Amino acid sequence: MARYVDGFVLTVPKKKLAAYKKLALGASKIWMEHGALEYRECVGEDLASPFGVPFPKLAKAKSTDVVFFSWILYKSRKHRDQVNKRVMADKRIHEMCKPNEMPFDMKHMSMGGFEVLVEA
Repeated sequence: MARYVDGFVLTVPKKKLAAYKKLALGASKIWMEHGALEYRECVGEDLASPFGVPFPKLAKAKSTDVVFFSWILYKSRKHRDQVNKRVMADKRIHEMCKPNEMPFDMKHMSMGGFEVLVEA
């Protein structure tokens, strides 16, 4: 059975990095408690790509933003659905993620589910 990943690209204003880190740490604990295999939040550091569309352009980042590439790993899509159902039923995630208090603009976020094709 192929493993499964929920992947995210989003921008965070530099002045809100501490708030985002606090949110991400809390969310990571909740996802891991409910069965995720791995939870990663990666802040862009070397994003001047010589080919393709650079992440800042893709994410419509402002000069005052940083770009995050993040993912959560699961055993399978079925496992992802089970974990996410438990996470969404956990009131802690709703207390942390109030729409008007998010430290990033949801309009500059992209996400999707991916079946792992190659794993080394």
